[in-house]
Amino acid sequence: MAAGDAGSTDVADKLGIDAGAVVQELGWDEDVDDDLRAAVEARTGSDLLDEDADEVVEIVLLWWREDDGDLVDTLMDAIGPLADNGVIWVLTPKTGRPGHVEPSDIAEAVPTAGLAQTSSISVGPDWSGTRLVAPKSAKTKR
Repeated sequence: MAAGDAGSTDVADKLGIDAGAVVQELGWDEDVDDDLRAAVEARTGSDLLDEDADEVVEIVLLWWREDDGDLVDTLMDAIGPLADNGVIWVLTPKTGRPGHVEPSDIAEAVPTAGLAQTSSISVGPDWSGTRLVAPKSAKTKR
């Protein structure tokens, strides 16, 4: 296995992506990490769904930059197709990169959107990931 393959496997593991998982991608632009995208597609065995998809998804990969608008509104849109125990990964440029988002901006938006932040990880040389889920109490009320 080449070194790049090990990194690809690691990032899919870090994101908790299982074979066959349905993953939607929001906020794609020219600056996204193509290696991360390829690793996710390799793990799931299918293409990432775009924002126009209708199916229920287990994971949303949301590429988010400082000037992308209102994070709360975007998170609310991302929740729509999400399975009850689904996960949203907010992927933001790391500190010092163009479009960097302060962690406090994410922390402020998350509860307003009815979500809970569970962890943050590095997902490559240029991007960080913040894992969001619906709070357990909200899940039981659905």
